[in-house]
Amino acid sequence: IKNLSVIKPCFTCSNMAQGNHTMVTHFILLGLTSEPKLQTPLFFIFFTISLVTLMGNLGLITLIKTNPQLHTPMYFFLCNLSVVDLCYSSVFSPKLLVGFLVEKKTISYSACFVQHFFFLVFVTTEVLLLAVMAYDRYVAICNPLLYVISMPKRVCVQLVAGSYLGGILNSSIQTCCLLLLPFCGPNVINHYFCDTNPLLKLTCSDDHLNELLLVTLNGTISMSVLIIILISYVHILFSVLRMRSAEGRHKAFSTCASHLLTVTLFYVPAGLSHMQPGSKYSLEMEKVTALFYTLVIPMLNPLIYSLRNKDVKDALRKATANNTFVSCLLTKLTPIS
Repeated sequence: IKNLSVIKPCFTCSNMAQGNHTMVTHFILLGLTSEPKLQTPLFFIFFTISLVTLMGNLGLITLIKTNPQLHTPMYFFLCNLSVVDLCYSSVFSPKLLVGFLVEKKTISYSACFVQHFFFLVFVTTEVLLLAVMAYDRYVAICNPLLYVISMPKRVCVQLVAGSYLGGILNSSIQTCCLLLLPFCGPNVINHYFCDTNPLLKLTCSDDHLNELLLVTLNGTISMSVLIIILISYVHILFSVLRMRSAEGRHKAFSTCASHLLTVTLFYVPAGLSHMQPGSKYSLEMEKVTALFYTLVIPMLNPLIYSLRNKDVKDALRKATANNTFVSCLLTKLTPIS
């Protein structure tokens, strides 16, 4: 990038355990683009995305919480998915939006690692919740008579708590390993947030062990979740094919459609971004893929699960019974489930 030559890194000197090092006090985020003419249009685009994400997820959470018909395990997991979407999109949006309005896009050393920590917490939690939701659909379709017994509230809470715990554990390990590395300069991050791969590019020590840890942890979590989802849907497929009623098969397939779409939209870009070593991955490509799972997917999930879901549409129609425009809109939408 042509403007890199005029950026003056800011460092302070400090003595570290193994000798004298120049310690980075803050980082400079290059953002999505350095083209001045694109800053204002991009600000309004991503401000709109952030606003839709906020309203969509808060609206879905409120609808599920206030409507007794949606107090089922499926919508309990969906509610927590919206909470995670809302939280982890909020990790990036404020700094990204401010970056479009200011010339110097700096972030302090501590704020950078706080952002990195919460990013990994929520993105890992989301991946684990997708596996939990696949298991929930497996039990509901393959063992419908035992569904209430197999998925009581206590089990649902434990599955969600386990997802958050897994996110915190994965994030703590990776963030602590990064904190142990010396950052001696340069301090320019070719990204719009403090992601793992761009930070590994800036360390002044051998980062091969951290890259190995990154691939191992993220690869293990991603592949484990993928295996759980695949096994669940293989069982679901065989159960659906054994159904005699065409209407029953359609209902079963449509129940899983929203979840499968969410898995595909989230899993592909996130997997591309975090299952490859930083030394062999294009940071420019990573910025593009990161946009989908950090900002676009949290905006789309409420739309996927609400406007195309019969139960949520019915609940929303009742909640907006006096709003003629919303009622007409919901009536025209074709439900999936």
